[in-house]
Amino acid sequence: MTTMTMAKAINEGLRRAMSANDKVMIMGEDIGKLGGVFRITDGLLDLFGDERVVDTPLSESAIVGTAVGLAMRGYRPVCEIQFDGFVYPAFDQIVSQVAKLRKRSDGAYTMGIVIRLPFQGGIGAIEHHSESPEVYFAHTPGLRVVSPATPHDAYWMIQEAIASDDPIIFCEPKSRYWEKGEVNVEDPGPSLFEAVVRREGSDVTLVGYGSYVKTMLRAADTAATEGRSLEVIDLRSVAPLDIDTIVASVKKTGHLVVVQETPHMASVGSEIVSEIHRRCFYELEAPAVIVSGYHVPYPISRIEDEFRPSVDRILDGVDRVLGFGA
Repeated sequence: MTTMTMAKAINEGLRRAMSANDKVMIMGEDIGKLGGVFRITDGLLDLFGDERVVDTPLSESAIVGTAVGLAMRGYRPVCEIQFDGFVYPAFDQIVSQVAKLRKRSDGAYTMGIVIRLPFQGGIGAIEHHSESPEVYFAHTPGLRVVSPATPHDAYWMIQEAIASDDPIIFCEPKSRYWEKGEVNVEDPGPSLFEAVVRREGSDVTLVGYGSYVKTMLRAADTAATEGRSLEVIDLRSVAPLDIDTIVASVKKTGHLVVVQETPHMASVGSEIVSEIHRRCFYELEAPAVIVSGYHVPYPISRIEDEFRPSVDRILDGVDRVLGFGA
């Protein structure tokens, strides 16, 4: 075991993947000499040179479009989108080309592309720097969408994503970049698309991903002081969804609260609630609840804490499901 921040864990995962396969290269705005705005790629230019660590122009569509050509020639490009809200200029490339070329070519081409996307808020930034666009990509057939919540998962999931022949949107909770945790560099643990129960419980199932795993665990700690037992599930992957893990938990607890920063309409949480209501109709003791960001553009920094799901808002959701019909 070794202790490192999530930022360092991703850096080490990239270094290990690049060392193992000389077809792996990284590209993005200011990722070389600067090491990226969050310093995720710090030091990689010195190790691998400017033909594998490429500082690109400020053009997200060009970054992803170039990656498509590289993937068709057998390379494994890792694209950094500097901030979540900057991904939209590359949207056409991602959904029209990246997501479809493997199917369109009947498997002649793989699309081993990873698009690194620092996402969610919590850093005091404004719109275009604190967004949650993961649902756009989760909706798109041909794309995989994952998000690590711990340094250990960040270290291993970035390597597994790079090894995949399918394109992966790799959503990094930027507010957790500097938090430390243990990393087992010998044992990856669960597979890339598998959810994990982070805390066992018996009264209510909490489900979330990204930065909200830690928030849910804090909510579970608080609930425990009130005699309530909350089970916390870290999705890790939002496309595909590991529904079976959620189903097993809800059949035990009878209650479900989904936590996410993106607004609830047509969201990952909406899909989970729909599927759980279908598959656990007779086990549910109350309708599921989604605790989410509000359906407004991301607010200015001084009120972002009112926008983002908090421990209090999560516990209010718990109160609602446990108090249903009372």
